[in-house]
Amino acid sequence: MDIDPRRLRVLLAVARTGGVLAAADELGITPSAVSQQLNKLEEETGHALVVRTPKGSVLTPAGLAVAEAGEEIERALSVARARIEGGAKISGVVRVGGFTSFVRTVVIPRLPGWRIQYPQLQIRMIEDDFPALMRLLRQRALDAVVVELDSTTTGQRSLSAGMTEEPLLDEPWKLVVPAGALLSTENIDLGRLPLPWLGVESSAANASVLGRLRESTGAQMETVHQYQDTLTALALVAAGEGVAIVPTLALSGVVQAGVDILDVPGLGTRRIVLRRFDRRRSGSTPVDTVARLLRESAAAFDTRSTP
Repeated sequence: MDIDPRRLRVLLAVARTGGVLAAADELGITPSAVSQQLNKLEEETGHALVVRTPKGSVLTPAGLAVAEAGEEIERALSVARARIEGGAKISGVVRVGGFTSFVRTVVIPRLPGWRIQYPQLQIRMIEDDFPALMRLLRQRALDAVVVELDSTTTGQRSLSAGMTEEPLLDEPWKLVVPAGALLSTENIDLGRLPLPWLGVESSAANASVLGRLRESTGAQMETVHQYQDTLTALALVAAGEGVAIVPTLALSGVVQAGVDILDVPGLGTRRIVLRRFDRRRSGSTPVDTVARLLRESAAAFDTRSTP
């Protein structure tokens, strides 16, 4: 299979923006040029890579495999560029928004090292929920945001014109139940648990998982209480008030007695992505540097080491 690697950026643009028109806008070329490059890439691979639907363009399994290869090449080039420009002075203020578990576990521990590596670069972190982060990004009050999505949520690619999205980390959802509440962890029926579900704010990715489970199981899945912080959810579960779906990252470094944390087939994964407006082709701006640091930190984080 002989692939022209220059076509991979076209496939990546379609994957990140969700459509040919949006990809053309991001790349600064015509939609027909995007379609031509996709057609040639499919000829080179011998597989259909993109399926066009009423809601946008969706990558096939073969397309996802090729896109992942493209992302690896993109990351390798970014690292090489950073090494080449190691003597250059990256300076400026970059405002990054994010949600609690990512900021706490992936970003904050690395801030001192980044400050030493780039003394002229100031990274300002803003912690908030999904709607607020996206609003600040569209208002250009933030330069980039890290947001969470349920990996199977439809419509997650509906980005504003000129906005890009790149994956940082996929991690499994966990089921948290009161200690000893389930006599067996085999063949758990998520629609018939002995306790109600804890409610979560509607914009959180956990809420999408609950909606997906309601649809797939056909069960009512009653919710009680409503929490925002994972520590609150764990305390409620430990008190026997219900069960909760929690992302792996949020459990890192957290000790909570009285709960069992379970891997359950069907829960799926949480996708963490970086969104920003990027009309430049250069990879040497302060925002590009911070994006690279976030990608490398997320790649180095091993979710398997969490509970």
